Amino acid sequence: MEKLSQLIQDVFRLCSTYWPVYLSGMKNTVILALVGTVLGCLIGFVCGILNTLPIDPNDSVWRRGLIRTVRGLVRVYVELFRGTPMVLQAVFIYYALPYFTDGAARFNSVWAASILVVSVNTGAYMTESVRGGIISVDPGQVEGALAIGLSHVQAMTYVILPQAIRSILPQIGNNFIINLKDTSVMFMISFTDFFAAHRGVVGATYSYFPSAVIEMAGYLTMTLLSSFLLRKAEKKLAGSSSYELVASDPLTMTSGTYTYPSSEEPFNERSREFPGEE
Repeated sequence: MEKLSQLIQDVFRLCSTYWPVYLSGMKNTVILALVGTVLGCLIGFVCGILNTLPIDPNDSVWRRGLIRTVRGLVRVYVELFRGTPMVLQAVFIYYALPYFTDGAARFNSVWAASILVVSVNTGAYMTESVRGGIISVDPGQVEGALAIGLSHVQAMTYVILPQAIRSILPQIGNNFIINLKDTSVMFMISFTDFFAAHRGVVGATYSYFPSAVIEMAGYLTMTLLSSFLLRKAEKKLAGSSSYELVASDPLTMTSGTYTYPSSEEPFNERSREFPGEE
């Protein structure tokens, strides 16, 4: 109990002294994760749509070759950024780029480099999520959209993507929560996020474990709050759990005319208009 009491005192001491540092780090972490996730989703949607472009045997050789080339480039991008750690991507983009170009290409802003790294990394994961959401839509709906005269772009915009977005929304939220934690590796390129604030406080006070407790509580708070808001958004998109039949057409059977069969008496549906008949 004595050690626990000392730990609590150290945590309160650090919070009362360095709370502006921790708060600034949390703000930078949330902004970077949010912007990176939004841009990554845009990249993922574009690459996911390009990765599902249909190849018609009746198309010209050039068109088929172009689509296969685009698919190949998207595949290379996905495998490269999904198969390497984000910390190495940050190091290569921020340090290796000016090294190989003799300083001709370099980032003057660590914010720009961090947003780029998080965006392209998120986009690689979102590409596969979008592709999976698109191919999960019933092919009959696509055929029906094309049969009524819609182009592939119109069918994708008005029929496929609205349904795909609902199915991939949990993955978008999951990527945002992952980015909240994974942006901690950006301290390698001197980005002052929440983890960098923790390292700064530790360097000034040598109180590693109390600062780590604050860090863990802060990350947990951000992820729990994000999960709560994302569940609210999912329920909003899901709509109402019960619907009523609107019978405005006189030829339409009035809602409530027939009862659902009970679990004890299957297939025993009776009419309310003629209760005496069976």
